[in-house]
Amino acid sequence: MSQELEYSAALTGASFLFFELKKVVSLSLEGQTDKEIKQKVIEENLFDYKFVSSLKRSTPALLKRNNVLDEKLKEMLLNEDLQTAKVIVLYAIMKTDRLFYEWMTEVIGEKLRNNDFYLEKIDSNLFFEHKAEQSEKVASFKEQTRRKLQTIHQKIMLESGILLEKKTGTLSIPLIDEELRDHLISIGDKKILQAVGYEEGA
Repeated sequence: MSQELEYSAALTGASFLFFELKKVVSLSLEGQTDKEIKQKVIEENLFDYKFVSSLKRSTPALLKRNNVLDEKLKEMLLNEDLQTAKVIVLYAIMKTDRLFYEWMTEVIGEKLRNNDFYLEKIDSNLFFEHKAEQSEKVASFKEQTRRKLQTIHQKIMLESGILLEKKTGTLSIPLIDEELRDHLISIGDKKILQAVGYEEGA
């Protein structure tokens, strides 16, 4: 999956956006097109943002996340419990951002499967250094951009429940609804489950 996406720093303009994605998904299920959703979000300030520029910056990412969710995932996002909905938002981010996907699969998933529930700053630094060696695009990121991405990665993990405590770096395997787990496996996204600590076949 990750190979289909280019590395990008777009996440600097769109972090977890839980409630925003729920609103976009709701409009999508009503049959509105991306163009109609974007227009409605901006004209009616659906997210109650202070600045229109913030709406314009976050909306493209939200539309991409919406478009990688099938109808079942969209329905579950709107109707299931909070933890299940948060896992679906996390899934959508991983499906639309290569760097974050690789961070979760190569660092976080590996830690959780090895019962290592402590995230250190060096883990993130080494990850970005490794990616900079692999990719000219990542190597071209300014230091400020890199730090912002590291902060956003941390924020997403906090809001999704994988990172329990920012100061201590304590990690946790989130509870995932059995129906959601089975569905992700059925659509070929077992790696997403492994990235949050679930072993194959679990």
